[in-house]
Order: sequence, then C-alpha cells, then structure tokens
Amino acid sequence: MTDAATTGSGTFTVEVDQNSYLPVDATRVDAIVTVGAGDGAAGPAPASDVLEVIVIDCSTSMTGSKIHAARRATVAAINALRDGVSFAVVAGNHVARQVYPADGTVVADETTRWEASRLVDRLRADGGTGIGNWLTHVGALARAHPGSIKHAILLTDGQNGESPEYFANALNGVLGAFTCDCRGVGTDWRVDELRTIATALLGTVDIVADPDDLAADFESIMGVAMGKSMADLVLRLWTPRDASVRFVKQVASTVEDLTGRRTEAARQSGDYPLGSWGAETRDYHLAIDVPAGAVGDEMLAGRVSVVRSGSGEVLGQGLVKAIWTEDTGLSTRISRGVAHYTGQAELAEAIQEGLAARKAGDEPTATARLGRAVALAAASGNDGTARLLERVVEVVDAPSGTVRLRKAVADVDEMTLDTRSTRTVRVRGE
Repeated sequence: MTDAATTGSGTFTVEVDQNSYLPVDATRVDAIVTVGAGDGAAGPAPASDVLEVIVIDCSTSMTGSKIHAARRATVAAINALRDGVSFAVVAGNHVARQVYPADGTVVADETTRWEASRLVDRLRADGGTGIGNWLTHVGALARAHPGSIKHAILLTDGQNGESPEYFANALNGVLGAFTCDCRGVGTDWRVDELRTIATALLGTVDIVADPDDLAADFESIMGVAMGKSMADLVLRLWTPRDASVRFVKQVASTVEDLTGRRTEAARQSGDYPLGSWGAETRDYHLAIDVPAGAVGDEMLAGRVSVVRSGSGEVLGQGLVKAIWTEDTGLSTRISRGVAHYTGQAELAEAIQEGLAARKAGDEPTATARLGRAVALAAASGNDGTARLLERVVEVVDAPSGTVRLRKAVADVDEMTLDTRSTRTVRVRGE
C-alpha cells in the first residue's frame, strides 16, 4: 500500500509505502517514507544565502604529493563557487588557521576567487592534527550566517591527535551549525573518525586513495553543495498517545540512524534533522509501536511532515496508518520497501562488524558476517557493494553467503569497503 499526500506549500512530496494491515494483537507499524523536492524547491538558493568553508589538512603527514593535490583540489572547489556565495578557506594542523580571508568570510567573485587561489598555492605542511579545533573554527564562521545554507568540506590524511574528550566536546559544540562532507586521502586515516563527523553533521564520508583524484572529487562535492535550495529542514513525526517510536533511519541514499537525534517539538511530536536539501529524494524507515487493536480497528499511527526549522512551515506531509484484520492474505503482505531497506541496513552492519572482527583476528566471525553481507548484496542488487566485498573475500556462492577470507587484502580495499558500506540502492523496479 502506498499513500501520498502533500500539504503546506507543496514544496515537498511525502510518499508512504507500507502494508497498513496488521494481524490481531500486532503492535509494530513499519513504513518507508520517501521525501522529494517538488517544483517549489527547484533551483538553488540565492547565493547570498549560502556559506561554504573548505578545511584542508596541512599537518606534516601531508608533505609531498598530498599537499600538492590538496592545493589543486581546493582551487578547483574555489573556482566552482557561485558569485555571491560567502566562503572561507582554513588550513588545519594542530590548530585551525584562516588562509582566506584573514578573518570571517568573503563574498565570491572573480577577484576573491583569484586571491584565495593564490594563497592556497602557498600552503605548506607542518604540525600535528587537531580536527576538533578545525570544527570549532568552522562553527564560529557558521554562526555568523544564521538562516543560510552552511556547508564545509573537510580533508585529512591522518588520525586526530586530540584527546577523545576534547574531540567529542568540539563535535557536540557544532551539531546543527553546518553540514560537513569528509574526505580521507591515502590510507593512514581512520574511517570511524570521519564517519563520526559526517554522521553527526549530516554529511558524507569517502576515501580518495589517489591524491590525483582529489580535484575531481572536490568539484563534485561543490557542485552538489551549490545546488542546495533550503537549509535546516526537519522530519517531524507525530504519534498518538500511548505509541512510541522504535526508530527513524535514513535508508537512501545512505543508511543513517536518526533515532538519537530527536528533539521534542510539541505534544506527541519529535523532530529529526535533515540538514539542507536540493533537487534530490531520500528514503526513511520508520518503526512505531502502537497499542494492539481489535479486528476492524483503524488508527493513524503517525503523521510525517517536512518542516522548515525555525518558522515551523510545513512543506509536505504523509500519513502512516494501522488497520487490524483477521485476513491473513492482507496482514501477511510484505512491503517491498520495508523488506528491501531492512536488508540494506543489515548489509551495512554486517560489513562493519565483519571488518572489525577481521581486524581483531576473529576469522570465524569475520567470515560469517562478511558472508552474510555478500548474500544480502546479491539479493538486493547492490552490485557496487558486492564488487567491493570481492576484494576482501573470495565468493564461493553468493546467494548462500559462502565465502573465504582473502589472506592478503590491501588497506585501500578494506577502507573503501568500510567507508562505502552505508551506501544503499533503491528498490528494484522503482
């Protein structure tokens, strides 16, 4: 069953895919909510409403080809800025140092892009790595642009040298201040560190194994950033009294658990951050526990709205329903979307657990979990992940998940699989 409803300004479409029929005594309601930008959200935001910050690791480990590639990539990103966008370039080692402008931000035009590029060409590598300090610096810049779409690119090649407590406090201090796409160049950085940042700041994380590929990657990131049309959106979920939210997860284009990010909005309503939005579509998996109903009972199990944070304007809305029945033909139907994305979330979990076990020397667990990942990737048609898995395991039989661990695995192959484990594919036929 698919329900589609749009309210408010009609800026967003909200479609609900679920089997609303439940067997008697069932209490869990699952739904896939597809949120897409409608005609009202088409086109990028005015340039004056956009802030872009580029943070480049300039620690000692970046010496050589990596700092040269980082300079080229930063210049490419600067050249992709639209006229009128506010921007800044920050060099990071054990502290954050503003490269351009000297303080604050500047508006992009032909002159400022040239001035910034000239100073970027002079960047040198020295010192340690203090990523929390970098984030704090970007947060201060972002807070000077309230209401704007605020985005950062963060590049590093190494591991953070700050204490876990300092880093955690710094990251918590910038939650909601800006979105951040993180990139690791080479293989000496930690996937879990950058994934933590990207998840908290609603961005992406990826590996750029070859420094020569940085410029193209930065151009791609900037192209997406320059196309964003709205900032600070939330997914508002209302549930009836005596109901509880089991989880809210983004499941396309990547898996991100938003459950713990809930903030109370109103009575029986909570907000989950979506960050900024462009011409795109994302899918979310909701699981709601409701009181059991009798045969023939119907209830509204949830109302899902896309809301502009601050103003409270509802941009789109969909309904999650529950109907109790004795008809097993109805109650046993499986929503393709729910089944598919449940498998995609398990796939990401299996990969990360398998790689962790392999690193710990637990070969039986690594084989079992990575084998399960192979089976899930094959069943869902996630060919990209399947190819990455084949670099880590030898696949004997994909449908059953029968694999053997490869004895020698390159760091880049293991890190690429780990970094991209949360990427999903949409339901076949959609």
